Amino acid sequence: MAETTDGIPSFDDLDEPVAATATTTAAGQTSIPGMPASPNPAALANPKADIAALNDLERHLFAHRYASIGIECYGPSIDPEAATGDRGEALTILQEEDQALLCSAETGALLERLGSVGELLSPTQRAQVRVLTRDRSRLVDVPAVEASAFTRLTTESDAVWRKAKDANDWASFEPYLDRVVDSMRRIAKLRRPEADPYDVWLDDFEHGSDRAFYDAFFSQVKETVVPLLAQIQAKRWQPSRSCVEGKFDERRQWELASDLMALEGLDPKVMFLTKTEHPYSDALTTNYAVIAAHVHPDDVVSNVYTMLHEGGHALYETGVDPSLNYTSLKGGTSSGIHESQSRFFENYVGRDRAFAPTLLGTMSRHFRGQLGRVTPNQFYLATNRAEGSLVRTEADELTYPLHILIRYEIEQLLFSGEAKAADVPGLWRQRYKDYLGVKVTDDTHGALQDTHWADGLFGYFPTYALGGAYGAQFRHRMIEEGMDWEGVLSSGDLAPIRAWLRDRVWRFGRSKDPAQIVEDACGEPFDARHYCDYLVEKFSAIYGL
Repeated sequence: MAETTDGIPSFDDLDEPVAATATTTAAGQTSIPGMPASPNPAALANPKADIAALNDLERHLFAHRYASIGIECYGPSIDPEAATGDRGEALTILQEEDQALLCSAETGALLERLGSVGELLSPTQRAQVRVLTRDRSRLVDVPAVEASAFTRLTTESDAVWRKAKDANDWASFEPYLDRVVDSMRRIAKLRRPEADPYDVWLDDFEHGSDRAFYDAFFSQVKETVVPLLAQIQAKRWQPSRSCVEGKFDERRQWELASDLMALEGLDPKVMFLTKTEHPYSDALTTNYAVIAAHVHPDDVVSNVYTMLHEGGHALYETGVDPSLNYTSLKGGTSSGIHESQSRFFENYVGRDRAFAPTLLGTMSRHFRGQLGRVTPNQFYLATNRAEGSLVRTEADELTYPLHILIRYEIEQLLFSGEAKAADVPGLWRQRYKDYLGVKVTDDTHGALQDTHWADGLFGYFPTYALGGAYGAQFRHRMIEEGMDWEGVLSSGDLAPIRAWLRDRVWRFGRSKDPAQIVEDACGEPFDARHYCDYLVEKFSAIYGL
């Protein structure tokens, strides 16, 4: 079998897909032309016909995915307010058709037949069957009416959240949060009746994870971060931020954002940059990625690290082997691995002392009058202050996992029924006081600051902290293998880092699960001690501990 230069079997090696359109039978089941009609998995397999049917299924799912991602990316950014319901209806129809395709008896039988003749399939095809089977299992026991209602609910909930955040109006969002949690608990029970509902969603975002996994992880991180933060606070000294404070023209900040994408190594021919309230990124294919960001006239640093963070996501998405574009293997394998890439470029690159001259130089070209006299050391210290803060996305590298721990604990209380939406602002205020020593003054900067719950992304937050730990292990391995880390960052040319990540992480898309990605890339299973050691070493040096 031919392979790409990166060693992934090319999608071109698969049999040519059948050029046809799905139809609906009188019984209401979706039928894909070219797919054997018999739902009997014991039927005699015809590998060539089945591979053609697999290709055709993938083509239809790709078209739905392309449309859905486009709608989800541009809707919150450019749609007029009155179009919210229409957007929700369009997404619902696409979701219904996806569910019909994946959950039909024909698809189930096809995947079973292909799974039973794995030795006849290429590695790519075996991965397709495995991933599609998992995707199907997440939908097959959920009635279409329940799944459709959830899509409509989260579209409406997101629109309500945007207004509520702007108006500091928790009460208007509160009933939607309860409805989202109730819906997700019902869906989880339909999918896996024997499992804890929250565990079902944790596993969705990071396959193989559950509360036991995260409890152990957060315990280890907390045992490192809390005493380290206490030592820093006892010093009663913080680096000055005055060198990066002031008013920064918004137009020039957007020009800087484009330069930051180029600095990371993103191809401008595949990138689209747009505006939004809460930053995000996604990709329709390796040829089309979107970053949605915002700028604050009084905080240029927020723009800089938002762009590096979202740029890391976009590098991952556009770094998948292009041969996987029209398959279920396109995209990041998990939220944790995805966040490892965003946090990697935001922190391990963007907040490293060796990269400070390059990053500051890029900023100074747009704001010479304000930043021209700032030294790299001043900039490095200003952007690495460790102190409690209100907003997660603006948090420093050390205290960031405590922001995530707070959300993780509240999510568990909501899913167990020990708390309702009305309790969340109080829980939030108390935990921010206990863990970070800060007073939450309003819900806009408190429980309303993130969009995730409005979008039904319970179980996602823990992957931000996990991604940071994955990234530390990737960095450790690069250095262990002989990469001149400081030399690469000092040069300003990130090509060696991108090449390592492309070869070990990006190119595989969803064909490898997260645990396998980490172990194959690092030569050992996931180990959070690399993350903890990194934090201790870095912040002890900054604060002279």
